Amino acid sequence: MNAPAAATHLLPTIALRTVPQALLDALAQRFGAQCSTALAVREQHGRDEGSLQAPPPSAVVFAESTQDVQDAVRLAAQHNVPVIPYAAGSSLEGHLLAVQGGISIDVNRMNRVLSVNAEDLTVTVQPGITRKQLNDSIKDTGLFFPIDPGADASIGGMAATRASGTNAVRYGTMRENVLALEVVTASGDAIRTGTRAKKSSAGYDLTRLMVGSEGTLGIMTELTIRLYPLPEAISAAVCSFPSVGDAVRCTIQIIQLGVPIARVELIDANTVRAVNAHSKLNLREEAMLLMEFHGSPAGVKEQAEMVQDIAGEHGANAFEWASTPEERTRLWSARHMAYFAGLQTRPGCTAITTDACVPISQLATAVLDSVQEAEASGIPYFMVGHVGDGNFHMGYLIDPASSEERAQAERLNHQLVARALRLGGTCTGEHGVGIHKMGFLLEEAGGGAVDMMRAIKQALDPKNILNPGKIFVL
Repeated sequence: MNAPAAATHLLPTIALRTVPQALLDALAQRFGAQCSTALAVREQHGRDEGSLQAPPPSAVVFAESTQDVQDAVRLAAQHNVPVIPYAAGSSLEGHLLAVQGGISIDVNRMNRVLSVNAEDLTVTVQPGITRKQLNDSIKDTGLFFPIDPGADASIGGMAATRASGTNAVRYGTMRENVLALEVVTASGDAIRTGTRAKKSSAGYDLTRLMVGSEGTLGIMTELTIRLYPLPEAISAAVCSFPSVGDAVRCTIQIIQLGVPIARVELIDANTVRAVNAHSKLNLREEAMLLMEFHGSPAGVKEQAEMVQDIAGEHGANAFEWASTPEERTRLWSARHMAYFAGLQTRPGCTAITTDACVPISQLATAVLDSVQEAEASGIPYFMVGHVGDGNFHMGYLIDPASSEERAQAERLNHQLVARALRLGGTCTGEHGVGIHKMGFLLEEAGGGAVDMMRAIKQALDPKNILNPGKIFVL
């Protein structure tokens, strides 16, 4: 398998579209102070947490309503100018970059909870609300939203990239937890997909089509999502292992035995050292599983005892409980800061990040071979994984001025993804395709499937103005 061109740090060769002054004038007239062309604002909206770079958008519209999004899209469509949705800015694969120019539509001010239907276990929100804001706003209902990708991402962004995270092994991904949407189309119309009912056989599943489309088919302005009762009992534990292989094999056995564990996160020794330094912890600096159990007190106790026995069979040399909410919060907060902790281990570095997901039976091969290659390369790295569903992440820490290090990191990325595909997995379990993984999508899905995706895009967005240059190039 040859390394796809999109797996390099270079952006696809796509001409920038001209943003005419007439459009900027029309935006200023319609939105006033809600529209900015200041360079600092544009630069903020022209980058994400990844390593790719592109010129910033020509303007930023701060939408406060569905009507604002509609009007911005209609004005852009009149001038054939791209629009790029923006929320928390926490994506990693270049989703937010204005690779063809255009305007950014910032939905952060659209951050309200519109309705809570506690009896039906659903909530309807605007796209700019973050997962933490949402859970804070509904905590008095006894319900919570479990999808936790690590970053305090927006709900709209999470749906657009089909995010998952630490709780996916028990609660699924955004695909399973988005019931209905309001979406602004390329023509500026607002459509609704789905209902609050748990299932439907009515027509095409447009909700699932939009979830994971990365802003290329429409801009989400309302989302109805599932909620879950807060568990009666929660218990968390950390467990150290002599090697990454022991930790992975322990995880495989836990899943194959059907233990209903809520979270099982793998962090390697490099990441533990980084997290200890960043979060002032004293975790044992070995490969480690972070686990959490949800359910009744008796059920949680039974799950924990079973997992502790399994861990012992795989050489676990420490099993420590975090039983209070404060201890659990500190533990998971440290895990969520692993990316930034890793960056601090090499000041001035850039992280080339990647993720893949494989069937659970192939997890040991995928992880161990990837770690072996990273070790042999000499490039500093860190590894974390939502290993309960076969998903893991690597971050290669490179000198941004070194083309050799960047090329080496991209080779490691390609080898990791190619291996995942050979093992029956996917090029991305939750980061999304964006720009960085376009070539890998072609390898995974095949030309016919990507052509079908292009046909859908062209039918719904004939002017190609909705976040163009992502997932594939028209």
